[in-house]
Amino acid sequence: MSDFPAGGGTPPGGWAPQGGGSPPPGGYPPPGGYFPPGYPPSQQPKVRPGRIWYLAAVAIFAAGLAWLIVGIVSVVNTIDDLQRVPLPAGGTITLTHSGGYIVYYEGPGAQNGNIPNFHIRITPASSGAAVGSLRQYGSQVTYNIGSRHGRAVLTLNITHPGTFRVTATGKPVSGAGLAFGGSIASGIVGALLPGLPLILIGALGAVLLLVIRIVRKRSVQRPPPPPPGQYAKPPE
Repeated sequence: MSDFPAGGGTPPGGWAPQGGGSPPPGGYPPPGGYFPPGYPPSQQPKVRPGRIWYLAAVAIFAAGLAWLIVGIVSVVNTIDDLQRVPLPAGGTITLTHSGGYIVYYEGPGAQNGNIPNFHIRITPASSGAAVGSLRQYGSQVTYNIGSRHGRAVLTLNITHPGTFRVTATGKPVSGAGLAFGGSIASGIVGALLPGLPLILIGALGAVLLLVIRIVRKRSVQRPPPPPPGQYAKPPE
């Protein structure tokens, strides 16, 4: 049996307890600091949906915008490519395929529908050319591109392409004329669909993602509730 010497002397072997006592049970706190009971160290959870989804919303928006721009440029090109004759002088036009064409009135009154009265006649001017029908246009389509102001007034059906002579009778109007070509109404519809829906989907999708991320980020940043029996300090 061995005892420490009285009076606090050094025990046999030369070892004496150091100041502060023995290490606490379980060792020292792990690197990184001390975590109170009920709050173990944990990795911050990721907020869903991720930011990568913003790229999808931007891509949809950009696709819709590009479609709309291309469609508008196509409509402008269609208007620029129309074949024109003055009124009431008339002239000749060349139509390269059979099928339907639109006849537009360009001049004073085109935008408000106050169009002077003209009697229009279209006859073949080349071998093999043939006219099917010439009727009044059934809806209201106008355009205002630069110095060109027009309104669709007639539909022309060609059974065989070729050169055609356009004649007109009526009171002369300065700057008035007829333009022949494809339908700009279909071009406008083709530009708006699906251009506008894609733009709206992309914009609304980005806003919705932002709102969802803000709400979920706030919920993740809230401290977890204390374990039973412990007091949770109220927020200041």
